[in-house]
Amino acid sequence: MTAESLCQASNGIEQYPNIRPLADSMRKVLDNLFPLSHSCCICRVPKRISHASEKAYTPQVVSIGPLHHGKEGLKAMEELKHRYLKEFLHRHQTVTSLEDCIMKVKVEEQLLRSCYAETIEYDSDEFVRIILVDAIFIIEVLLRYNYENLQTENDHIFRKPRMLGDVWPDLRMLENQLPFFILEKLFNVVATEEYSIINISHNFFKTLMHIEEMEDTLLRIRSSPVEHLVDFVWKLYPLPPSRPATSHRPLIPVEGLESSHRGKNETLATLDMKELYFAGVKFKVGSSKNIFDIGFKDGTLEIPKITISDQSEVNLTNLLVFEQSQCKKTDNYINDYVGFLNILVNTPKDVALLVEYDIFENKLGDFKKGCTMIKNLGDRVNIVASKFYYADLCEELNKHCSRSWHIWKANLKHDYLNTPWSTLSVIAAVVLLILTLIQTVCSIIGVRQTHQ
Repeated sequence: MTAESLCQASNGIEQYPNIRPLADSMRKVLDNLFPLSHSCCICRVPKRISHASEKAYTPQVVSIGPLHHGKEGLKAMEELKHRYLKEFLHRHQTVTSLEDCIMKVKVEEQLLRSCYAETIEYDSDEFVRIILVDAIFIIEVLLRYNYENLQTENDHIFRKPRMLGDVWPDLRMLENQLPFFILEKLFNVVATEEYSIINISHNFFKTLMHIEEMEDTLLRIRSSPVEHLVDFVWKLYPLPPSRPATSHRPLIPVEGLESSHRGKNETLATLDMKELYFAGVKFKVGSSKNIFDIGFKDGTLEIPKITISDQSEVNLTNLLVFEQSQCKKTDNYINDYVGFLNILVNTPKDVALLVEYDIFENKLGDFKKGCTMIKNLGDRVNIVASKFYYADLCEELNKHCSRSWHIWKANLKHDYLNTPWSTLSVIAAVVLLILTLIQTVCSIIGVRQTHQ
């Protein structure tokens, strides 16, 4: 600032002395701002995304961490969380105490606060209490799932009234997370090489989510820091198979077979299930070892089986937001997978076809609900054509369906050979046509011989 501007500012303050309190108040706010931290990993789901299916992002039974703590519908679980803390301390009283646990959280308070994308208004004691109670609750849920002998007779999550199915979806919600490092730190007092927070978390989520174990899964999880349980779940999925490098040029609709998709996926226009079906594409359920391993070979589209349910919606939607807010642009595997499903599914009839071929297991009750779920998920994806993992696959499908022979053969099959009786009718008609043709030829030959 120049001497002239300083002089003007000074004269302005003298002219408007009542601005000093405002300036002092604003300066205090600015001075109290914490520096932005690279540790930030837990954030709110943007309203533009969450309005479509709020239940998929908002805990329904138990709050974890400060973002949803104290909400009326979640208070009932607070007593159970404190009971879990009491039993944990009693079981491990020879190696730790309540004071030890409080200190472990207290010394990490600043780092813990920096892991949240917004300022946490709770004072120090209340913040530490929330983190400690919720962290031990998670640890106890994981322990009791892995070791049934730790479950008490009246355990409300695992015995009576058995609430695990209501609780564990809340543990996979991005707004309902604790930094993973505090779970490790509190668990380390009882951990061994075979008895670690990584191991029990791995078995818990892998089993409940029906994910087939890959040889390198645990190695990949241990090779980089885990941010929270949503990140842990994301790392449970195997990496997509490598595809041949291509230019990934934008795709265009097949001439004469206009795709019904527009908007975000317009440059990746590919036929939906019903259109692919009528263009002669065959369908087959693929191996469940890798959900991303979708392939097209010899006219057959192979897709690993997926269950469509409220649980899968919670899982996929939170992973989508996690990828878009935390992951590198090249690691958006869930985003591209959901984007491809969104291209395939345009109407309930598309869901019906996927169910018919055993690719979808629809637990939502009807095909319309399954279609609505896929379209809601599709509204949250962000596809970049040049980086879309399934761009080559879309192009292969388009090329296959653009060949008139495939379309003619498919139409013949669907319109005239769709039942045994119609097939017999077509065969009879063809035979009759051939016999008529032979008779005509014979008649022509007979007439020529007569004239000769």
